Amino acid sequence: MKHETESDPASAGAAPVPPAGGTATEPVNDLPQDLAAAYRKLLAEKRDLYDRLLRKQAELENVKKRTEREKEEFLKHATADLIRALLPAIDSFERAMKHRDKRVPEDFYKGVELIHREFVEVLQRAGLEPIETRNALFDPHLHQAVERVESTTHRDQEIVEELQRGYKLKNRLLRPAIVKVAVPPQPEPENQQSRKSQA
Repeated sequence: MKHETESDPASAGAAPVPPAGGTATEPVNDLPQDLAAAYRKLLAEKRDLYDRLLRKQAELENVKKRTEREKEEFLKHATADLIRALLPAIDSFERAMKHRDKRVPEDFYKGVELIHREFVEVLQRAGLEPIETRNALFDPHLHQAVERVESTTHRDQEIVEELQRGYKLKNRLLRPAIVKVAVPPQPEPENQQSRKSQA
């Protein structure tokens, strides 16, 4: 009776089996000679990439903010142009209410007043506000003087009459008020006073 013997894997041409608890490892040849220098280089690259990322994020935030500002400015500008174009219609309503014709029924003017009031309320909700001129002193940033009126009953540079109402839109000047301004009476020249006394 023949005894069968276990075949040796090495003799059968099979790959060697690693010892228990271990793995087949090959020597790593691609590691740099100076590990400390390589580590410092990696840290520097990491910091550079991180800084670039922060800059890009900051640039993106700035672009977003600038876009929002430009959008707001565009909407303000578009609104201002539209409301400025509507101001002559308000002026016409106010002239119509000042110069009433007795032959026209009163109900007609009441209707005009109602339309004017609703019109102005809509524009006020959009930020329109009239410039106050009653008992106010002339302000070149808000008023445009077209005539000086000598007066002893008004303060110097006090607005005597409003010829066209001015408006602000969201606290910015949209149209200056056109006004007449009081100035103190000028003293007469001496030669005219002497002529009056001789007469």
